[in-house]
Amino acid sequence: MNENAFFDACRNGDIAFAKQYLEQNPEAVNNKDPKGFTPLILAAYNEQPAIVDLLIANGADLNQQDAAGNTALMGIAFKGYKEIAKKLIDAGADVNVRNSNGAPALTFAATFGHLQIAEWMLQNGADMTLRDSRGKSPIDHAVTQGNEAMIELFQRFVPSTGSENNA
Repeated sequence: MNENAFFDACRNGDIAFAKQYLEQNPEAVNNKDPKGFTPLILAAYNEQPAIVDLLIANGADLNQQDAAGNTALMGIAFKGYKEIAKKLIDAGADVNVRNSNGAPALTFAATFGHLQIAEWMLQNGADMTLRDSRGKSPIDHAVTQGNEAMIELFQRFVPSTGSENNA
């Protein structure tokens, strides 16, 4: 059994092989392939929820980043895989990790219109004020896309100042 086959199993959903490989090589759960992808990033990006479950159960680092600084959560926020997003967020993925361009996962959800994923991130402490290397926040990206539903979602999560109670 070689490690490249393990990465392929994570990418392609071969749960039996992945499970067997991890039993023999538990440290491989957080290894990176030659392109800098972890098993979790590969499984998430390729929509393999059973593999994601296996990797989480075996101690995968939810916040490991690839060569561009992207996490598994960023990948699914881009792709829109709700089931995997929920798994990662519920398992404690950091919703505020930023990639090499300064963008958090919320920026991807906002840019690509994945409303439910954005809402889960906001419910779990996503900071909508984080700006990427171009100075844009997730709400700026929603505005650029003309996504009214996303803009309304962000507005619901704007912290209250308390001044409205003084009227």
